[in-house]
Amino acid sequence: MGLVKISKLTFSFLEELKQNNEWAWFTQNKPLYLQVSGDIMNFADSLLKELNKHDVIETPSGAKSQYRIYRDVRFSLDKMPYNTYLGGRFKRAGKERRGGYYYHFEPGNKSFLSGDFWRPNAHDLRLIRDDIAFNPKRLTEIINSDTFTEYFGVLRGEQLKNIPRGFEKTHEAADLLRYKQFLVRRKFTDEQVLSSEFLLLASDTIKEMRPFLDYMSEVLSIDANGR
Repeated sequence: MGLVKISKLTFSFLEELKQNNEWAWFTQNKPLYLQVSGDIMNFADSLLKELNKHDVIETPSGAKSQYRIYRDVRFSLDKMPYNTYLGGRFKRAGKERRGGYYYHFEPGNKSFLSGDFWRPNAHDLRLIRDDIAFNPKRLTEIINSDTFTEYFGVLRGEQLKNIPRGFEKTHEAADLLRYKQFLVRRKFTDEQVLSSEFLLLASDTIKEMRPFLDYMSEVLSIDANGR
């Protein structure tokens, strides 16, 4: 039996949705949406099984990982009712495993996988910055490694214009201290996503995020006594 793969029909549907992003069209094509949504759920189920071979994931199923396609447009200038991609997130299990993995499938070579600390709260952000300020070598060795560079390029995320208060402006890791988000991302072409090898490629990609996520987990799991 071959590996589970994402259907071309899924990307065809998303391309048509981008051109017809309105309630009437979507309602008429609801059965097709349910089919392609199920396609992604099946893939996410298979990916979850692969991830649990090298990590421990709290999210119980592919269905539970998947985000809704319906957009919340109440506070958005963009009133298009539907997302033109299918995405979802796996959460790592346990207090000692922080962060999670996000998948985003969108035609036009816009698909990607990411490991993220999207919006750390003030306490977590302070812990991260304090650790970077004390010993920036730990993080810089991870994000400057050959493997990290090959898979993910650079560390991503929003940054402050200036170094945050409480840290020296001339600190050697000033660029890292300005981060408000910490994202690791790898993009994929449509050809890669629709190939029969993509399941293993996706699992391998997420496995290579582990040094970064494990570092962040260690920093964020420390208690008041430094344990």
